[in-house]
Amino acid sequence: MTDSPQRILAVIPARGGSKGLPGKNIRPMWGLPLIVHSVRAAALTPEVTRCIVTTDSPEIAGIVREHGGEAPFLRPTELAADDTPMAPVVRHALEWAESDEGTPYDAVLLLDPTSPARVPEQLAEAARRLAAKPALDGVISVSEPTFNPVWVGVRPDSGRGGALARYFGAGTGVTRRQDVDRFLRINGNFYLWRADLVRRLEASWFDEGTHEGLEIPEAQAFSIDDEYEFRLIEALIGAGLITLPWLDAAAPTKEPVR
Repeated sequence: MTDSPQRILAVIPARGGSKGLPGKNIRPMWGLPLIVHSVRAAALTPEVTRCIVTTDSPEIAGIVREHGGEAPFLRPTELAADDTPMAPVVRHALEWAESDEGTPYDAVLLLDPTSPARVPEQLAEAARRLAAKPALDGVISVSEPTFNPVWVGVRPDSGRGGALARYFGAGTGVTRRQDVDRFLRINGNFYLWRADLVRRLEASWFDEGTHEGLEIPEAQAFSIDDEYEFRLIEALIGAGLITLPWLDAAAPTKEPVR
């Protein structure tokens, strides 16, 4: 007899307001509104039981529904401010889904719409790792940046009149980048947490839980905060350096749609 599969709720958070790039969550990217790329990634991941978008914007909710996604509620105003932490937003979505279905979830998969370069197989691998390692509270995406900050990280030192000092002590005495250890960063492509962690989380998921990193290519590992980053990911897709498995059917034009 095999164990029952995990029940995983994918949550896509999307506020209506964006100061860095207004309207970015619904801006077209290669034939689809940006947020829909995250909806499609979840839909192509069999391990995901249900995917919901949490938004305060009726416009975003309507566009998600037009493209086959689920936006079953509008987020409460107190969870939609500029400085609202992510923890209560995700917890609210989890509580809503569990109340709606009358059944608890085992895990929550957070997919930020501003990180559209996802591979469903990587999301599936994260689910497998979480299921296989009961001691973990989560599995998150990490990547190796194109530069090693241990080697090149600096800061102005006020004690030396603003002269540059190394940011990381581990870089002291190192004269070749090949001699520093690998540096991995949390990149925000996905976060998979046990539901129990989401329920008890107070502030910092990293400090309050035990996590494993699933390494993905750095080309997938950036989020869109401004026009430059939006255009950059469009260019990477156009050059074939990022492949989105749902894109060919969704955007046969092969050109960005504006």
